[in-house]
Amino acid sequence: MNKYPRVGIGTIITYNNKVLLGKRKNSHGTGCWCFPGGHLEYSETFVDCAIRETYEETGLKIENIQQIALTNDFFVEENKHYITIFMQATVDQSQVQLKEPDKCEYWQWFDWNDLPSPLFLPIKNLLLQKYNPFKQGKTN
Repeated sequence: MNKYPRVGIGTIITYNNKVLLGKRKNSHGTGCWCFPGGHLEYSETFVDCAIRETYEETGLKIENIQQIALTNDFFVEENKHYITIFMQATVDQSQVQLKEPDKCEYWQWFDWNDLPSPLFLPIKNLLLQKYNPFKQGKTN
């Protein structure tokens, strides 16, 4: 059996100088904090995936969506390999719904310089790229 990497989309949602993170459960990375996101579906654009996954998980309607970075993530213990495409978006309000309680414990807004721990592997890899959603000249 051939194994291939899966493609995941993570959406960095900014509001009031904070980013939205959820605490994962019932999947690889259980107990880790991550951005809204999920698997890219066949023939889906990155933007459409970010919109769909964010709404399915949080009820938020995102705007100003742009692709900003990608990571190559090897989950050794789970024997999984993902290419994670990071998108960035804004919202005009911060009321988040927990729409998939079987996949996420809760959502919370955090200051970029005070992120919680443990972070999901793709976010750790993104941070190694020195990415900051609040600075001009973002790193890709």
